[in-house]
Amino acid sequence: MTRKSVGYFEGTDSTLLTNLVINGYDTVPISNGSDRHGMSITRIDNQNRHALLMGYVHKICAQKGDAIQAQDVFHICRTYSIPLLLVVPATMHDSIRDRLPDAPSVVELLDPADTLDRALELLA
Repeated sequence: MTRKSVGYFEGTDSTLLTNLVINGYDTVPISNGSDRHGMSITRIDNQNRHALLMGYVHKICAQKGDAIQAQDVFHICRTYSIPLLLVVPATMHDSIRDRLPDAPSVVELLDPADTLDRALELLA
């Protein structure tokens, strides 16, 4: 049986990632195109996909002119039906929703305290 994998952007909490490994999931670094932290998110396709993506919101909020923008990440998540968990303190959710008004339903904003439980729920 193949283990499900979780793609994570640089800076994702190491305790969270360790918990995922302990629960039987692989963790794979994903690059936003600027940080070169693992495989570029643009290389995700049907043969090279993950069950879940996660990271901090600043990893997908690129500057104008950067090769990969939030909409590119959203397109990949929508096209391949990959949930994206963005770790954001609950007090900032409204501000982030205003900044990312076109986020598809596969994108969830989660307080750090809620991220592991939701990830395990989606991966089950």
